[in-house]
Amino acid sequence: MKKYILILICIAFSFGFISYYPIDGYEYTGIKRLYQIRQFQKDSVKYTRIPKGAYKKWADIKLNLTNKPTDSVENLFTVDSDFDRRIKRITPQGNYSLAIMDMSNPDNLRYAEHRENVGYQPGSVGKIAVLLAVFDQLAKLCPDSYEERVAYLKNTKVKSRYWGLGDHHTIPIYDIENDKLTKRQVIASDEFSLFEWLDHMVSVSNNGAASIMYREAMLMAAFKQDYFFLDEEKAEKYFEETPRDSLTNLANTVVNRPLRDLGIGEDEWRLGGLFTRPPGKYVGRKGGSIGTPKGLMKFLVKLEQGKVIDKASSLEMKRLLYLTDRRIRYAKSPRLDDAAVYFKSGSYYKCDREKDPDCASYAGNVFNYMNSVIIVEHENGVKYIVCLMTNVLNKNSAGAHMYLASKIDDVINETANINKPEIKEEKYIEDKEESSDH
Repeated sequence: MKKYILILICIAFSFGFISYYPIDGYEYTGIKRLYQIRQFQKDSVKYTRIPKGAYKKWADIKLNLTNKPTDSVENLFTVDSDFDRRIKRITPQGNYSLAIMDMSNPDNLRYAEHRENVGYQPGSVGKIAVLLAVFDQLAKLCPDSYEERVAYLKNTKVKSRYWGLGDHHTIPIYDIENDKLTKRQVIASDEFSLFEWLDHMVSVSNNGAASIMYREAMLMAAFKQDYFFLDEEKAEKYFEETPRDSLTNLANTVVNRPLRDLGIGEDEWRLGGLFTRPPGKYVGRKGGSIGTPKGLMKFLVKLEQGKVIDKASSLEMKRLLYLTDRRIRYAKSPRLDDAAVYFKSGSYYKCDREKDPDCASYAGNVFNYMNSVIIVEHENGVKYIVCLMTNVLNKNSAGAHMYLASKIDDVINETANINKPEIKEEKYIEDKEESSDH
């Protein structure tokens, strides 16, 4: 049986909470890593892993396009010729594709695009589809109470089992009582709340966490209200006894149907399967994974409109995308240090060692996808969305993404006629962590 059922959840909510996440949100979410960072902040302990822009409070996170709830995204994607020309001027040649929406003035949106319908393997950006699937299923199970959905996210705890194994990405495990932070790979006995698994999936891009939450979305769809009373044995029996093709079809529907409901086409964004191999004995892949800048932009614009499921769900997903862990790739641009960023990055590469024995990680010579989707919010009122997808062979494009981020930020600040943020020296230095995250 799940550790907490509705009676306990209602009791938990009756106490009320005085602080929220991202960093000030441990009480609201139960995400333990937030507790440590919040204590650092309260005790004035220097914490250099995250910049100033990562300290935005829960109550300050808003949706930017709720004044346009009835506007179709297609109507919002009217290219601004001058803005588009400026963006194309700074976009590198080759396999670069992007879509940009300047939301600084919601009544006068500016949009630019370049090879926006070219499909790429989205890599870990596809985990946003899993995030959507979980919120979609919770909305079906608790249609009349968003508070119940949040309570289940916080209080429903599930184990990794074999679903979370085989990923090199580490997760932060914070022991509050002993004030100890450990970073390691997921093991079968790990048990976290749905909220924490979602955080592991998004903030440090753990593949195991993504497969675990994919599993939970499937179980919600299969068991409906009985999901809240489902124990580990019954869940595993379901996967063992259900035909593999039925499970594969269910998996495909759970993550892709919500995208179609948002008007995102199959060739604009789809997810083909799980993120780890062990569950493959029960759940197969179907249709392959693909993403386009236009498809991803549709999702983020709908999110800002409050139309991804509903306004409360859209805002919660945006909070989960708020980056309070180390910034990498596009988000690492010093231009963005003081800005709030809502970010997901993904990469997928393949090396032919016969062609080049020294082919490096994130520098594939067969294919070398690197993708960044980001919402940027500056204190001066400049706000915009960028969906960038690249496939540049033989080169780690992390630095190129960072430099392009700075150029795009300059263009938007200059043309928005708002004071430009302080320009900081830019150096992209790969460290040991860069090859292990996202």
